[in-house]
Amino acid sequence: MNTIQISDRTLRAPQESTVLSFREKVESIKELDRLCVDVIETACAAGSKTDALLLRTAAPLLKHSALSCACELTPEGIDFAWSAVQSAARPRLLLAVPTSSVQMEYLCGCKPKVLLEKISALVARAVSLCTDVEFAAVDATRSEPDFLHQAIQAAIDAGAASVTVCDTAGVLLPEEFAAFLSELYEAVPALRGVCLGAECSDRMHMGSACMVAAAKAGATLLKTAVNEPGVPSVADFADVLKQRGDTLGLRCALNLPVLEQACARICDMRSAKQSARSPFTSGVQTSDESLLLHAGDDRATVAACVKKLGYDLSDEDLARVYESFCRISEKKDVGSRELDAIVASSAMQVAPTYSLKTYVTNSSNVMSASAQIELEKGGTVLQGISLGDGPIDAAFLAIEGIVGHHFDLDDFQIQAVTEGREAMGEALVKLRAGGKLFAGRGISTDIIGASIRAYISALNKICYEEAQE
Repeated sequence: MNTIQISDRTLRAPQESTVLSFREKVESIKELDRLCVDVIETACAAGSKTDALLLRTAAPLLKHSALSCACELTPEGIDFAWSAVQSAARPRLLLAVPTSSVQMEYLCGCKPKVLLEKISALVARAVSLCTDVEFAAVDATRSEPDFLHQAIQAAIDAGAASVTVCDTAGVLLPEEFAAFLSELYEAVPALRGVCLGAECSDRMHMGSACMVAAAKAGATLLKTAVNEPGVPSVADFADVLKQRGDTLGLRCALNLPVLEQACARICDMRSAKQSARSPFTSGVQTSDESLLLHAGDDRATVAACVKKLGYDLSDEDLARVYESFCRISEKKDVGSRELDAIVASSAMQVAPTYSLKTYVTNSSNVMSASAQIELEKGGTVLQGISLGDGPIDAAFLAIEGIVGHHFDLDDFQIQAVTEGREAMGEALVKLRAGGKLFAGRGISTDIIGASIRAYISALNKICYEEAQE
C-alpha cells in the first residue's frame, strides 16, 4: 500500500476575484491543517510585511501540516520567505521555475544555460537555510526533454528533497502523464532518491484520473486545491481513494470525517461574501423604536411585543417576563432594548452547561485581534483560541471552536448601566438556533467580559433546549 502525500495549493494562487482578509487566510490555513493535508502551500512576495506576518502567525498553529512558501527566484526572495516560515514545525521552501522554452524566456528572461546555473545556485541557497526544499518544473510537459532532465538533475545535485513536474498546459491524458513520469525515471535515475511530485491539471475534467495515473507511475506527492479552477479537487481525489484506494493500493493521511465541513468553510471564505464563520456575518440588528410599552399594559400586549422581537417563549417563561415587565414599567416605559434585556434575564433560566473560567483578548492596529477562552463543562476545562475582526468577534469565534458549532448572531447590543470611570457595561446577545431565538445577558466593568458572558448565557439556553428534544 503506497502512501500519497497531499500538497494543497489553495492559498498559493487564490482566484483573482477572491479578496481574503488576514483572519480568513489564517482560518483557511487552520482548516487545511485540521484536514491533515501533508503540505499547505502559500506565497510570500519579497518585502511584503503582510505576507510575512500571515505566515509567522499561522506557523505556530499548525499541528499536522508542513508550511510551504513559494519563493521569488532571487537570493533575497529566498531569504525573505525563509524568515516568514522558519518558525513552523515543518517549514518548506518551494522554488517554482519555468522550464519550457516560451515561459523560460518570458518569465525568467534566461537562456537554457543561464537558467541551469540559476537553478543550481537558488536551490543551494534554499538548502543552506531549510532542509526541506521543493523544486517544481513549471510547464514541464511542454519542455524540451533534454533540458528538463538537466534541470531536474541540477536541482537534485544542489540538494532538493522533492521534485515536482507540472502539466501547466493541461494537455496530457492520464496514460500519457504516467508514461511521461516513467520516461523521467529512466532519464534521471537520481529521481528515485527524492520525493517525486506531480501537479496535474483538471482543465479537461480528468484531474483525479491523472493523479491516480501519476501515483501508479511512482509519484508520491500530489497537488490539489479546495476550489481552484483547473486544479484537481482534494474532495474529488479523496472520494476516489475512499471508493478504490484498497484496490489501487493507495492511501493518504487526510482526515476524511472533517473533509466536507473544512472544504465548505474554506469555499465560503473564498466566496464574494464575508465568511460565514464570523458571528457578525448578518450584522447587528437595529432596535425597533416603534415598540414601546407602558405601565398597565396587559400580558397579551407584552406577549405580542415579545413575539415581534422574534422570541418563542413558553407560558411559564412569558409569566416570568411579564412579572419583570410590571416591576420595571412602574419606573419607566419599556422599549425594545429593555424588553430584550428582560427576556434575557427572566426567560429560560437554566443550569449552565458551560461556565466561563478565564479569557484573554488582544487587539492592535497592526495585526488581527485574538482571544483565548477557557470554559468549564462537567468539570472538564476546554480551551479555544481564535483570531477575529475585533476582540469580541475573536472571543465569539473561540467559543464556537470549543462548542464545535456556528450560531447565527441575530443581535448584539452594548450599553452602560452605571456612570463614572468604573461604569458597569451590559451586553445582550441574541443567537438563532433551530429556527428559535435565544437571548443572553452579561454585566461587567469590562465590556468584552460582559459580551462573553452574554454569549455563554445564550449558549447555555440552546444547550438546555437541545437536551430536552
